[in-house]
Amino acid sequence: MFKKKIIIILISLILLILILMFLAIGLGKSKKVKNLIGEENVYFIKTKFFPYKYINDLKSYNEDLKRQIYNLNNEKKILNSKVGKLIQFNNNANSIKNYELNEKNSLNDLIFSKLEKISLKSELNEFILLKLKNDQLTYGINDFYPGSGYIDIYKNKIWLLSARGILGYGNLGENEITFLQIKNNLDDFLGIDQISEDNWFSFKDLKIFNKKIFISFTDEISENCWNTSIIFGELNYELIDFEYFFKPKECVHSKNNLDQEFNAHQSGGRIINVGNEKILFSIGDYRSRHLAQNKDSVNGKIITINVNNKTFELLSMGHRNPQGLYFDKEEQIILETEHGPSGGDEINIINFANNLSIPNYGWPIASYGEHYGNKEANKNKYKKYPLYKSHKEHGFIEPIMYDHLGISEITRIKDRTYVVSSLGSKILIFFKLKKNNSIEILDKVKVYERIRDIKFHNDKLYLFLEDTASIGIINLKTFNF
Repeated sequence: MFKKKIIIILISLILLILILMFLAIGLGKSKKVKNLIGEENVYFIKTKFFPYKYINDLKSYNEDLKRQIYNLNNEKKILNSKVGKLIQFNNNANSIKNYELNEKNSLNDLIFSKLEKISLKSELNEFILLKLKNDQLTYGINDFYPGSGYIDIYKNKIWLLSARGILGYGNLGENEITFLQIKNNLDDFLGIDQISEDNWFSFKDLKIFNKKIFISFTDEISENCWNTSIIFGELNYELIDFEYFFKPKECVHSKNNLDQEFNAHQSGGRIINVGNEKILFSIGDYRSRHLAQNKDSVNGKIITINVNNKTFELLSMGHRNPQGLYFDKEEQIILETEHGPSGGDEINIINFANNLSIPNYGWPIASYGEHYGNKEANKNKYKKYPLYKSHKEHGFIEPIMYDHLGISEITRIKDRTYVVSSLGSKILIFFKLKKNNSIEILDKVKVYERIRDIKFHNDKLYLFLEDTASIGIINLKTFNF
């Protein structure tokens, strides 16, 4: 009898301990349970029965709180800087708006200095961002102020193209980069009248290889009718005389078009090379969504262009606004990033060896995003462009990742390991591409600024930061991705 009582008491104690553990560790976080047994009782159970767990929870909470406060302070710093510049812009709108154009016409050096070190803390790592600031770029793509730009690295020189056509090169450095301007005829292709019409009319990208420089831009093919073109010239450090390399025959009219919608932000424009004989070029749909599924149109496509004879072919279709391209030579794949509709930004894989058919990525029939605006107001739009949530079920290729990120560019940092930059969410995403082409997210790092472009060179990631018209440098050598 005594043994039986002892067994019952032991079982009861074990059950009590299990119940307490369940309440303290698991359900203690639930508002319903806290309301049921009371905050004080939850606190009593945690502190009296599981003090070490409670202490660890407090430490974890404090670390999260510190990180949140740190992130808020960094965001506040950027916002204060931007507010100050916006006040300055409003007070001197015309002079600031024309300042970059005056710098361009005067061929003044562009100096990126005023070094600032910013600690970027993620949950897994702490990165140091070296930020070189500039006050000469004053006319941007997304915001009128400050300026936007694109970068490339060629033979240990860093090159810069501003959205308004300043072109220069400089030595790679961590304390200061001085870009020496190169005299050119870019104004012959996109002039001040066109640039002043709207800030989405701009230069889009630059690519240097094989002793030539290629530049893309929003091109007024005919009056009020636009598409994305490429010009090129022989690489020269004093004078570059550009000429057309690729100019579409078709264009999207800014006022008279099928859907009565136009947006030149959706213009694509990314240029990469595959060897010395092929260029890959992305072209957006300019919000004429139907063009992305039309094989007779270059809009909403990625095309390949032969460098020698300038003939082109469609590489893939069904794109909205393809922003980033990277050719992975070892894997023989192309990684493409794309601005989708609300919540529908994508990362896609394009098999470069696929010659059987044109890979179709679904836009505007399939997308994991939604049309901007009220669903009821967009009822007719959904009838025409339904945005089905499965690509595969409707004969299209699924993205390997989708989200609401404002994706801009993608590059590789080592075998099957890549980094993606973003505009809207202002983050860097590091990920691994598995053998089945699924993604393993390695880290997400908040940078606090719109990242217009990135390049990776000698273990360093170079960024063009759009909210302050700065160049950022992150050394990735010590990080084990």
